[in-house]
Amino acid sequence: MEPAFIEANGVKLAYLEQGKGPLVLFVHGFPDTAYSWERVMPAVADLGFRAVAVFTRGYWPSEAKGPYDSDTLGADLIALIEALGEDKAILVGHDWGASAAYAAAGSRPDRVKMLITLAIPHPKSLKPTPLTVWRIRHFFSLGRKSGPAKARKNNFAYIDELVRRWSPAWKDLPASETARVKEAFSHEGCTEAACAYYAAFNPRKPPKGHRENIKVPTVSFAGTDDIIEPRAYEKARHCYDASYEVVQVPGGHFMHREHPTEFITELVRTLQEHARA
Repeated sequence: MEPAFIEANGVKLAYLEQGKGPLVLFVHGFPDTAYSWERVMPAVADLGFRAVAVFTRGYWPSEAKGPYDSDTLGADLIALIEALGEDKAILVGHDWGASAAYAAAGSRPDRVKMLITLAIPHPKSLKPTPLTVWRIRHFFSLGRKSGPAKARKNNFAYIDELVRRWSPAWKDLPASETARVKEAFSHEGCTEAACAYYAAFNPRKPPKGHRENIKVPTVSFAGTDDIIEPRAYEKARHCYDASYEVVQVPGGHFMHREHPTEFITELVRTLQEHARA
């Protein structure tokens, strides 16, 4: 698939597209690109949906233009839905894509038909503990001015380290898994933009979109081997005013890449049971 381009919320965004029907908007995380959904999109398109995967702002070939806070990323998604000619969309977000999707659904539930998130419980439910701070220590290293240089060092070795750390049971992780994101990061401004997501994070001032309870049906996917344990998603139930389901699938933080068959099976079930209602 070759990217198409569109203007949304004042930034030029690249995206991949397959199928026709109601819009399902896929949002990648770090360290990833829209191609991380390449195995998922055909199955969703075959169900009769319009599957669109966006390269979030700053991730080549999208425009590297700040700011990079979660409220802005969420506003990008709402603007993209409108730019694609749709009134509503099903949002599917992983990692930072989940953060953006939470912000979008929290601020504009009228534009979100359903929310599906991977690997991140609702941010409002997460409480800092010494173990949590240790597990997200990359927030501090990547958010510093030295973050881009750390990410680039030794042909982006830190990227491979993070994938292995977050999906510890992925023993047959192929070297090609991070090739596309490394290629994206090799373009001017992309690594700086990706690190700016972390620099914009301020635990003392949560994004406005994260302070609101979610008012649309939500399904959260939790990897059984992730560093964020499935029970954390159960503790987030108070953040939802509509239906909320937790789906455990094998794998770690990158469950949709590590175990695509199992993830796709559950995603298809989720869309069949909820999204057509």
